[in-house]
Amino acid sequence: MEERAAELSTPTANSKRLPRQYSARQIKHCKISVLSKVCYAIGGAPNQVAGSAAAFFLQIYLLDVAQITPFEACLVLSIGKTWGGITDPIVGFCINKSKWTVIGRLMPWILGCTPFLILSYFFLWFVPPFVTGRVLWYLLFYCSFQALSTIYHVPYTTLTMFLSTDQTERDSATAYRMTMEVLGTLIGAALQGQIVASAHTSHHCHVDYGTVNISMNATYSLVNSTILVPGSADYKLHARNVYMISAGVIGCIYVLCTAVLFLGVKERNDSYARSIGRILPFFSGFKKSMQHGPYCYLIASFFFISAAVQLQQSNFVLFCTHAAGALRDHFQNLVLTILISAVLSIPFWQWFLQRFGKKAAAFGISCMIPFAIMLVTIPNVIVGYAVAVSSGFSIAASLLLPWSMLPDVVDNFRQMNPRVNGLEAIFYSSYVFFTKLSAGIALGISTLSLQFTGYSSGACRQSYHVVLTLQLLIGAVPAVLIILGLIILIFYPITEDTRKETELILNNIRLQTRRSTLIVI
Repeated sequence: MEERAAELSTPTANSKRLPRQYSARQIKHCKISVLSKVCYAIGGAPNQVAGSAAAFFLQIYLLDVAQITPFEACLVLSIGKTWGGITDPIVGFCINKSKWTVIGRLMPWILGCTPFLILSYFFLWFVPPFVTGRVLWYLLFYCSFQALSTIYHVPYTTLTMFLSTDQTERDSATAYRMTMEVLGTLIGAALQGQIVASAHTSHHCHVDYGTVNISMNATYSLVNSTILVPGSADYKLHARNVYMISAGVIGCIYVLCTAVLFLGVKERNDSYARSIGRILPFFSGFKKSMQHGPYCYLIASFFFISAAVQLQQSNFVLFCTHAAGALRDHFQNLVLTILISAVLSIPFWQWFLQRFGKKAAAFGISCMIPFAIMLVTIPNVIVGYAVAVSSGFSIAASLLLPWSMLPDVVDNFRQMNPRVNGLEAIFYSSYVFFTKLSAGIALGISTLSLQFTGYSSGACRQSYHVVLTLQLLIGAVPAVLIILGLIILIFYPITEDTRKETELILNNIRLQTRRSTLIVI
């Protein structure tokens, strides 16, 4: 058996003598139609729509609409994200144990979780009538939403490995997917931003003379603080209603996109998975995957980069509202500008990584560093829109590249461990676990920082220390995290040459497996 594995793991002369028509059939089998790529890409949109709405607006919703304290919001956001990360390996374990059905091994998971996912998302944006224990309400539904979105996301992303055996086709499908996911992020921010903008714009504030006196530095010194209209029941009701309307619309998007994914995509069982390998138990497979060097470099690098992107997303609306007065009434348009820029730059990054390699493309993420610092130091409208365009350009790279590099890591693992297979779900779920863990840590530190500096829920103006904290969370901290991530990525060992060599070896295994099957038949 071991001799047979060694024989199949390297190119042989026999593979060069395979019939031409057989190779042509194999190549045709690897191709994915444009329609299937589009349908696959659409399936990834709803999670991004909901995730975008939560990333940009959940923190300010919890603080200013649900009006829980920053410490309670910190608990909700950090525990929810961490719990979502913990469920990733659990879902990977369950998928690893699941059997092949008439609609595939991954599709039943996607279809089964969608109705519950929609319900949990809707109640996340509902303000319960009770005040005591309200934080438990949001903790319950945010944890549920994170867990259910994981059940949707892990099999969906793993599906990339079962669309085709050709790396170029998988890269193409990933580019379609990331374009649609960034478009979904754009739709989520646009819907949420335009629907709920009236709950946060400045006309809800008025000067209430002699009510509050807040000490600030010379720039923010005010004898009379501007606060929300006290006891404004109409404002509270309006704010709650617009958030629920937005949640209902996004729930409908889930139904539509999941239906398109199910009807338009066929899950293919890779012949490699039926070859010489054996399927390891989950924990053994997890340990094996974490011992794979390229995977560790990829995880460590994007652990920091994902935290940086999450910090900027979650604090951007707060920064525009409380730390950059000139941008207060422009935040929804700035968010749209960021995401439109990201959508338009995805094709560029797809061309760039094919032309210059994926490691080189990753350093495009660093473009957001100088512009983010510029936004903090010169917070005016023109600079704000320039920063939004450059940030979208960099965010597109940070979204596309890890999901384009992950199939290469899995294939590299297959080459290095020819007698082990079936770990695709473990690789994908573990990656998502670490990115969610980084997001949870970043959100927890971010919200706790606001708590310690005296953030006041419902206030139109915050203290100087809160403003300074928001400036650091938007500029300096993400810059440091991105630099750390890129330094780690320098040591990522998979190059374009090694990637092509791996593809050749694995295709040889598949061809010989298919030929052996035909001979037996």
